[in-house]
Amino acid sequence: MRSQKNKYEISSELKEKTSWFRRRLRTWFKTNHRNFPWREITRTPYEVLIAEIMLRRTKAGTVAQFYPAFLKKYPDFAHLAKANTKSVQKLIKPLGLWRQKAPVFLAVAKSVSENKGQLPSTREELESLSHIGQYISSVILTTFHGNAEPFIDVNTARVVDRFFGPRKLVDIRYDPYLKAVSKEIVKNKRESLQLNWAILDFAALVCKAIKPLCSKCPMESQCLYAQKLESID
Repeated sequence: MRSQKNKYEISSELKEKTSWFRRRLRTWFKTNHRNFPWREITRTPYEVLIAEIMLRRTKAGTVAQFYPAFLKKYPDFAHLAKANTKSVQKLIKPLGLWRQKAPVFLAVAKSVSENKGQLPSTREELESLSHIGQYISSVILTTFHGNAEPFIDVNTARVVDRFFGPRKLVDIRYDPYLKAVSKEIVKNKRESLQLNWAILDFAALVCKAIKPLCSKCPMESQCLYAQKLESID
């Protein structure tokens, strides 16, 4: 694990802007949120973990179509750990990347099964498991252990880069500015999970990678990316 040196200190001005962004994002999410089965209150750590592996480089809408069938056949870590690669590949083939994802499912299931079928409750222990990195660790810690961790992926990074200003490092996992701003946005433990979902939904529906809908963005007035576009026009 890379050293966490050179932490970025959030200025009072940036805190104010983050607070403004959070309020607008919260309001937007109330009427524009997406509903997925892995967001239901009855979800288990296993169900959330399976969803997150499926979501790697695959659209959420596509995952939602095939997610129930996977859970029906493999309802927990124990059942999945006993599966064979070809059976898992056949089941997830419609998702794409089935050759890459099937071994990941099996490796994770076997790793957790060896840990008495329970996911650890600390970041260090989670990231020591096969194929579980920063992102999934943050999801598990926030969803089930009351932490306030940002879900930093390319979508969250895009929103932060555009609204607050670009990060310094190409690798989003280690950029201190991106991590600090993202954490500031979701710092309230009571609503951290909802705010993380809000950023992901906002990135998918408004702040898109290609052709973002700036005219429909509730944050446009303070967005650096939108201001840059206006100056070009």
